[in-house]
Amino acid sequence: MLAIMKEAKADFDIVVILPRDTMPDILFFLDQLNIPHEFLNDSIDISQAPGLAQKLKRQWRRIRAEYGSFKHLRKYDLSKSILHIDAPPWQSWILLTALALRKAHVFTTMHNFMPRASKLRELIWRIRLQFVSRLPSFHIFPSNHDTRNKLKGWVSDEFWREMDVTYTAVDPKEIEAALTAPLDVAAVRKKFGLHPDKFIFLCVGQFVDRKGRWVFLDAASRVKKTDSDISFVWLTPQTPNSVDLARIDSYELGDSFRLVLSESVGKSRNEVLSFFRVADGFALASFIEGLPIALLEAMALGLPSISTNINAIPEAIKHLETGILIEAGDAAALAESFLLVKNDSALREKLSKNGRDFVLKNFDERKVAQIAIDSYARSLASR
Repeated sequence: MLAIMKEAKADFDIVVILPRDTMPDILFFLDQLNIPHEFLNDSIDISQAPGLAQKLKRQWRRIRAEYGSFKHLRKYDLSKSILHIDAPPWQSWILLTALALRKAHVFTTMHNFMPRASKLRELIWRIRLQFVSRLPSFHIFPSNHDTRNKLKGWVSDEFWREMDVTYTAVDPKEIEAALTAPLDVAAVRKKFGLHPDKFIFLCVGQFVDRKGRWVFLDAASRVKKTDSDISFVWLTPQTPNSVDLARIDSYELGDSFRLVLSESVGKSRNEVLSFFRVADGFALASFIEGLPIALLEAMALGLPSISTNINAIPEAIKHLETGILIEAGDAAALAESFLLVKNDSALREKLSKNGRDFVLKNFDERKVAQIAIDSYARSLASR
């Protein structure tokens, strides 16, 4: 979304509408782009809901948030506006229908196909998607081909044929700026308690189960038993809770593992991306992903990268060509990959060069943003 906004500023007046409790990092990026924003008082709840009461409460909160969004949007002339909404169409179909009745041009991005569910629930989702895909001026941007291919049969055939893929992508200018920015790697390593001479693998993202956090630590623990010259760093936006911190300690990694808060690295994109340079390799052991931006950024920065053979990740990582693919949940394979990258300098150089070249050629956010902007223009012209 930020990539699209950068390019769309020349042609559109942009305003971003967010929940009031939006993470400060997002507001900071918007301020950097000089994009105004407005707040909604309600937001959806994405936490686990194990019981019926919790599920009903979460559903009511969704309805309230979507109604508040609709009321807020009515102050605009929707027939002459583009709404790019972060709303899953199989859940928010009532909101999308209400906006369509007001002649809105609605776009949403899907990074992943829908989660697996019971046959009844999937039937309901299919009916909803078939319905919303027939709404006038409603569009879905799949952010990778895996998601697009899986949507076939869930939306109308004509809608599916016309869907444009808007890849998760990187900004080549930001990448180059991060690579050339002055950086004393030894000083940064010292600041965060990292050994000056060890081979460091980095992971970037929320420290949550779907990112494969325990697989990552299991693999790190296995490596430590055979090679004490490798360390591991996880750059994350939030400190884990006390239960998670206790479980981290149970792996007995000591100073071989460090959790680093992204705010301690810096607020700007340049500072965060430059931090990647303290590492010698990158690893992401996710169970669920679209095409993770952190992985693309690491590859573009020349870090030999390891990730899982899921969803759209193989669209960026070609095994032993642009990176290394392992099966999700396989800590032994991840540990072997850590050792392979560290010990095979020829392979490391190959993955570094090929990965960087592949990402910069195929995942340039300027090209992706233009696809979205062209689609906006076609939608406005169709009325």
